[in-house]
Amino acid sequence: MEKRQIQARLIERGSNFRQFAMNHGYEPRTVTQAIQRWAGHDSLPQGRLTFCILRDLSKFIGEEVLPGILTESIEQPSRNSATAH
Repeated sequence: MEKRQIQARLIERGSNFRQFAMNHGYEPRTVTQAIQRWAGHDSLPQGRLTFCILRDLSKFIGEEVLPGILTESIEQPSRNSATAH
């Protein structure tokens, strides 16, 4: 999914990148960077924080931002065990 598509899905839900970040306990800049780096890719990120951001974003908008991120999230640790930003 491309950055503009993600942004459109957030707007449909009355949100934006910054609001999503703040509501989910992420730094807005970190969320923006994760989306800029990974939007449009077919592979999954290896970093826990980036993975958690993109997984939570996928759940929030109701669509996978990266193919397989919601099915792979079962095997990944939760955000609570990820290191701080």
